[in-house]
Amino acid sequence: MLCTRCRIRTAVTDDGLCTFCSGTRPPLPDGLMAPVAGPGGWGVATWPRSPVGLARAVTALLGLVIAADLFAIGTGLRLRALWQGLVTDGSMDIYGKDGDTAEALYGIAALSQGVTLLATGVVFIIWFHRTRRNAEVFDPSVQRMGPGWAVGGWFVPVANFWFPYRVASGVWEASAQTRPDGGWRTVPRTPLNLWWGAWVASLLFTRVTERMWERAEDPEGIVRAAGLVAAADAVDIVAAVLAILYVRAVTGMQVERALHGRAPDGPAPAPVPGAHR
Repeated sequence: MLCTRCRIRTAVTDDGLCTFCSGTRPPLPDGLMAPVAGPGGWGVATWPRSPVGLARAVTALLGLVIAADLFAIGTGLRLRALWQGLVTDGSMDIYGKDGDTAEALYGIAALSQGVTLLATGVVFIIWFHRTRRNAEVFDPSVQRMGPGWAVGGWFVPVANFWFPYRVASGVWEASAQTRPDGGWRTVPRTPLNLWWGAWVASLLFTRVTERMWERAEDPEGIVRAAGLVAAADAVDIVAAVLAILYVRAVTGMQVERALHGRAPDGPAPAPVPGAHR
């Protein structure tokens, strides 16, 4: 049965109220304050949830993205070399068994890139949303966009080049590390800015090179396009490495923020349940 007052949560008292409406909800860990009204809206948690497990999954999947890109670079350059042989000395290997094998391997590489990118994207967005919800607990006043944009912002055409960065910027600011005495210290946004710049560059470069590859018709055009596709895969590797550094930085800050999340001169907090999971 739903609470007779808020009609959102399950009723737990004899008079039909939930724990929130009845005033019996568990107290917050020391040093943490209930979130005030902000872009997050109703339903924001009153204490952070650990992003550690999701961060580990994202890191592992990004490692697979890097491996798939390396495989694609290797097979792509092999295919390019066979086409280059046709251009320079008229070698017909591209039409023989070597060419068939190279094209088959390149197709497998492209498929592996697509699968790993999709899986990584799903888990990354889940982690991204988790950290945004945590940021609402840490400091809702610095959040420029609500938690929903941590998911939806990636799927809005054109705006997806900017909206996720605005969300990430608020998360970074709210997750700022604390000193042992509870005071704040400024954390440079270098991991955030480098990751986002590399991600946008990789996305644009990949789109351009894919179109070139699709439109290449003569051997010279194929050789040129294959070289650029390999370069785009290399940029994607750089973006994946920077994404790992960004995920680790935000996760580390949020764990520390949860453990030492108190105002200056406030009492030392008790460890947050599940912060190390």
